[in-house]
Amino acid sequence: MAIENSGVPRTERDPSHPAVAGRRMSTRYPVEVIRSDKRNKTVSAKIVDGVIRVRIPAWMTAADEARFVDDVVERIERERKSASVNLDGRARALATEYALPEPESITWSKVQRQRWGSCSIGSRDIRISDRLVDVPPWVLDYVIIHELTHLVIPHHGPEFDALVDRYPLAERATGYLMAVSDRPR
Repeated sequence: MAIENSGVPRTERDPSHPAVAGRRMSTRYPVEVIRSDKRNKTVSAKIVDGVIRVRIPAWMTAADEARFVDDVVERIERERKSASVNLDGRARALATEYALPEPESITWSKVQRQRWGSCSIGSRDIRISDRLVDVPPWVLDYVIIHELTHLVIPHHGPEFDALVDRYPLAERATGYLMAVSDRPR
């Protein structure tokens, strides 16, 4: 990024500067895209002074830029939102309320794209897909209860369903998740 004598980066004043592909808005932060001849392959992003700064190789096409910038901004926003959700506290409260065991750990997962949650029975670790960070709290609670139930009954079946269905919004949450998973990405 070129800095002129004023100390203010030229790109801050002139969004048409060739070093910057443009500014966009995320749902929470302005986004500044900076093209660099020094970058060969990597895309990086960080929040600086309330702006998501995304650095990309100068050779990228507009379509590449759009795809990479959208992906990295979405990831940053999910990380920021997920940090504000106390999964441990929710899991403990739900375990107590529904007489289920507490997990050893419960964490957000960035890599789960096919499942909403998963449970490792041996280690008692639960992972929740970060795609759930924007769902209503009662839907997230349903997924947590579903995974907590696996600590009692590892497989799906009538006994498992009976325990999960004690949650009064189980059917509604299942319908919500089915509708969300049918959405095109």
